[in-house]
Amino acid sequence: MAEPMVLPLRSTMTFGVGIREDILQNWREELAKCRVNLRVNAGVVGISGQRGAFRITLATGEMMTAEFVVLAIGLQGNIRKLGVPGEDFPRVQYQLDDPDEFNSETIVVVGAGDTGVENALALSKQNRVIFINRQEEFTSCTKANFDLLMAEVTKGRIETRVSTRAERVEENTGNDFPLVFVVQTPLGLERIECHRIIARLGAKPPRQLVESFGVRFPNSDSTAVPQLSEQYESNVQGLYIVGALAGYPLIKQAMNQGYEVVEYILGNPVEPADEALLKAKFTGVPGVGSVSEGIALIRRNQPLFAALTTLQLREFMLDSTVWLPPCGDMLFKRNDYSNSFFSILTGSVTINTEGKDGAVAAFQLAAGDFFGEMGLLSGRRRSGTAVAGDNCVLVETPRRSMLKLLYSVPGVRRRLDEVALKRIVRNSLDSSLPESELEHLVQDAKLKQYAVGETLFNEGDKADGLYLIRRGSVVVSRLIAGKEVVLAYVSAGNYVGEMALVSNMPHSATVRAASPTDAILLEAERVNAVMERNSSIRSKVDSRYLERIGADALPPDDEFSGLVKFLMTHGVGEATDVLLIDYSRCIRCDNCETACADAHGGIPRLNRAAGATYEQIHLPTSCRHCEHPHCMKDCPPDAIHRSVNGEVFISDSCIGCGNCQKNCPYGVIQMAAQNVHEQRGIWQIIFGTSGREPSPEENADGSSMSKKAVKCDLCKGISGGPLCVNACPTGAAFRISPEGFFSQVARGSKPSQKEPG
Repeated sequence: MAEPMVLPLRSTMTFGVGIREDILQNWREELAKCRVNLRVNAGVVGISGQRGAFRITLATGEMMTAEFVVLAIGLQGNIRKLGVPGEDFPRVQYQLDDPDEFNSETIVVVGAGDTGVENALALSKQNRVIFINRQEEFTSCTKANFDLLMAEVTKGRIETRVSTRAERVEENTGNDFPLVFVVQTPLGLERIECHRIIARLGAKPPRQLVESFGVRFPNSDSTAVPQLSEQYESNVQGLYIVGALAGYPLIKQAMNQGYEVVEYILGNPVEPADEALLKAKFTGVPGVGSVSEGIALIRRNQPLFAALTTLQLREFMLDSTVWLPPCGDMLFKRNDYSNSFFSILTGSVTINTEGKDGAVAAFQLAAGDFFGEMGLLSGRRRSGTAVAGDNCVLVETPRRSMLKLLYSVPGVRRRLDEVALKRIVRNSLDSSLPESELEHLVQDAKLKQYAVGETLFNEGDKADGLYLIRRGSVVVSRLIAGKEVVLAYVSAGNYVGEMALVSNMPHSATVRAASPTDAILLEAERVNAVMERNSSIRSKVDSRYLERIGADALPPDDEFSGLVKFLMTHGVGEATDVLLIDYSRCIRCDNCETACADAHGGIPRLNRAAGATYEQIHLPTSCRHCEHPHCMKDCPPDAIHRSVNGEVFISDSCIGCGNCQKNCPYGVIQMAAQNVHEQRGIWQIIFGTSGREPSPEENADGSSMSKKAVKCDLCKGISGGPLCVNACPTGAAFRISPEGFFSQVARGSKPSQKEPG
């Protein structure tokens, strides 16, 4: 908890990495030496007055006076609950006083902040702990706690579930486990039997109490924090606020703030602890000579961050970078897999896009706009090319930091979703739609999330609107002669449900999520009204309708339907690049494996014989380079990355913990010793011979060696692309995206990347 590590500790009170009990004992001893007038069991119920003449009322009725007041009360008085049926059962608790009180129990801990992580770590010593994270990644805890958590996960002492949300809690009478925690995971509902649930979901500011002191909040958000000056002073002169109530939940930050506030009160000049770091970031920005001026520029020119206090903005900028790119500089290219987020402070940026029909469009963004949200939210390739214009000043924020902000400040999330929604509608439906019509269309739009196999709508249901697939993918099926027949695969960036809207008939097909999917539902009445008033969008939706009518007129292809079901069942719906083998052309020479091993130190990154087969299409064990890679989520050294070209690869910083292997649901990662593999010569390849090589467990001298994670990296950096494909003598092996594969099969052609010979 001694983070942020980059900040110095201003306070003379000692604080560093350690367990809570030791830190608290140190503070008690130091407070005693400082002869601090400490009052316990002294609940404050009222504060009135201002600088020089405050009156503080205690719960006992006693009145105290003070010249200044510093509120460091935190948030724990308003603890958040699960918000589902069963949240108040006796064994569902929202605090943990003594982890040693519980022994040999199965305990579910919910909440991936620092408190939740620490509770899980403490309980795991003598209990089975299942740790639930509602987010995809562990962005809410400090790196130190994240590393400790991952170490315990690696040892098998803690189980984790990510992207998992509570549905309900059931009592389990007459069973060894008193509770059943029903949760929605990316793969569907899971019932977790347990002895107790400990939910550490944070807390909301004690707003009513603080407002009774005269302190004003900037908006009505339940999570809003008071607007403070850079000296942490509220609108009530002489009343200062530090710590979590000010939007700074970390202990070191609160200690620094307390130190600075006392210095301000005493009249001593003091710079904030982060001043030097932030000053370096704004160096060179025209018209900005100080950190205060830089923060003011962001607040003035970027409405996205309007919900942030000045102090929160400072914290946000510690993780961000300020760029001054020259005019014409390419910030990223279309189809890149980068996922950082950009905010424009001054100047302009041009986004060049290309539609599915090949039509090219250019959009100019100005100060106050932002871009890169699609890569951030969907995990897919960049949808356009971004080029810097004149006098451009940008703020680039890493994905992890931006996600943390979105989860912690709903106002920022709402603003980003509003703009992103309009862009998705324009990209999916009609780029020329007027702003007024766009506003009407997205009003009351709903973001809906679906686990794998969950239904968006059923055949025969009444049309409720248009579903824009923002993330993930779906399959479209119909019941024919009592048998479900798959008709299509639809990926992110497309929409479904238009046939029922255009025909004014019930849905003619069932649509289910092929991977964890986010869809935006545009209300049917609004979509129809906008189509009536705008011929351009009407013609585009009608054209799509006629395409699907034409496809539906073809006799159902059982082979295609079965193949789609097979691939979706095996998780191909969340892939971006999958290796398939056409067994009608494969001669089982295993050149694919051999070439892979030769290029990767003797360790093949695929297993040709393993994997499932449907008819003649074989799905070998090889990385699919998922849109949202499971392997990345719990990597302590952050060793797994995605290149701009899409390859998911493991860097040399891998420590061999095995978390990625455990998290990959497709068994494509192996732990292997890093031995030196001698490249085979031409005669060895022809006759299949080689010299004696060290076993996977030893060095050339016979000594044991540590293991690291290895997986397919799509032959990153090797000219010509994946060797598994290039080495196939018959063209049986090919790599392709799911949408590319399904579109080719649907047209009746057999996809392949390489012809034999």
